[in-house]
Amino acid sequence: MKKLLILALGALGVVYGDIGTSPLYAINEIFFGKEKIVLNLNNILGGISLVIWSLTLIVALKYIVFVLNADNNGEGGVFALYGLLKKKKFFGGSFLMILFIFASGLLFGDGFITPAISVISAIEGLKLATPIFEPYIIPITIIVLTILFSIQSRGTGKIGSVFGPIIIFWFLSIGLLGLNQVLNNPLILKAFNPYYAFNFIFNHDLLTNLSVMGAVMLVITGGEAMYADMGHFGKKPIRIAWFSLVYPSLLLNYLGQGAYLLSKKPVFYGNIFFSLVPKKIIYPMVGLSTMATIIASQALISGVFSLTTQAINLNLLPKMPIKHTNKDHHGQIYVNFINWFLFFGCVSLILIFKSSSALASVYGLAVSGDMIINSLGMFFIAVLYWKWSKLKSFIIFGFFALIEISFLFANSLKIFQGGYIPLLIAIIFALIMIIWNWGTKIKNSIEEFINRKNLLMKDLIEIKKNITKTYTIDRSSIFLSQNFIDDLNDNIPLTLNIFYKRYKQLPKDIVILYVNIDQENPHLQEKRYEIKKFLKTVKKEAFFL
Repeated sequence: MKKLLILALGALGVVYGDIGTSPLYAINEIFFGKEKIVLNLNNILGGISLVIWSLTLIVALKYIVFVLNADNNGEGGVFALYGLLKKKKFFGGSFLMILFIFASGLLFGDGFITPAISVISAIEGLKLATPIFEPYIIPITIIVLTILFSIQSRGTGKIGSVFGPIIIFWFLSIGLLGLNQVLNNPLILKAFNPYYAFNFIFNHDLLTNLSVMGAVMLVITGGEAMYADMGHFGKKPIRIAWFSLVYPSLLLNYLGQGAYLLSKKPVFYGNIFFSLVPKKIIYPMVGLSTMATIIASQALISGVFSLTTQAINLNLLPKMPIKHTNKDHHGQIYVNFINWFLFFGCVSLILIFKSSSALASVYGLAVSGDMIINSLGMFFIAVLYWKWSKLKSFIIFGFFALIEISFLFANSLKIFQGGYIPLLIAIIFALIMIIWNWGTKIKNSIEEFINRKNLLMKDLIEIKKNITKTYTIDRSSIFLSQNFIDDLNDNIPLTLNIFYKRYKQLPKDIVILYVNIDQENPHLQEKRYEIKKFLKTVKKEAFFL
């Protein structure tokens, strides 16, 4: 139980930072964005109802209840679906695999954007305390990003244990701020009625609805990253953290912001969220929100690490060093190359766009596209693995996809305002993965063809028994093998086969080395290696050390 609670604490600090800081700007964008919404009773109730039901249906129901069950050896994310469905044969499977690769590219693109917009929006928040920081926003942002990416090698567990208590205090604070407003104006509780959400949509024109839905999308960004981060903590800690603290706190704060608007009080500092904060604690709250938004970027960074590892295991990316940072939980990893690649990408976006408002035009499109592809994949998971009927699967995940399509349509308006950047990143990463996978398949087919004429282990033993001293090299040699050789009818390594055919000689001692990466036990101390010795009598013995 203690271990479970520690993981839940870590999940708070790593998984929920992104979605947990949406109250800072989401409601503002809905009512004071490009399309100014008249602040009457029906519009306020309708806007808050859209937020509540989007959060409930997409995050709480789809991801927390259904999607987290679709794990592949404990790992989550789009490549978990790729790995599961690749094992099955069904109509449209090849096209779906390409969509999964593209979706992973979208998440890579989001991995550049989220840390950039989260950190710069946090630093910009300091202007509320004092304008002295305004000329130094970009340099401070880059310094903070440098620190954030520098500590990634310590592992998400250790980072989460530091970030976790801060995020707990954050969620408790925003929950209490919202509760205070709800108690003052309980009329806002009517927003739980979905009638007001539909009423809002039917009483506004298409352009207004698209603008509002694009803003509502900000409420659920972080849902896909939560699924991608499942390998770091496990589904149970993520669910415990969500239902015990995250979900109630978010609902209370969004309701509280709506209640404040119903009260017709002035919106201070140009921000509804900070208008909820008593003047006596405004500066500490700015500091807390600054730390929370910095933490928000951790979810995407960790998610990209997981995606990279899964892509390598699926032969979609070249192998690169992976550091396991927790001996008790195999999903907590660090990938040095990806870490600094993301860092330079984030810094480049900061230098190009220079403000969170400009970066907002880039945000949301990648996540909405990824969510639709996720729903499509979940339909096949439900049919092929959970043995649901096609009708049941279509009704449930088709319903989620319909909501997500509306988000994608709304965010498509951002393409020419900078939304092309995550699309471009997604296309580049998708091409890299497709080409690498294509090349790997060609290499494997060539090796398979060569192996047909390759020596078997029993042939090697026979040659070794009969070879004269003249044709024996007086040294030991190690030959790497792609497969574990434990049978006389197994092919010998290709390099050993080429060596013998070219030189007509064999080393005195031959060691065939096969390396197996145990994803479940990366820090295993016992039985770390196994020796299989082929004797002159063609008898096989195994020693476990």
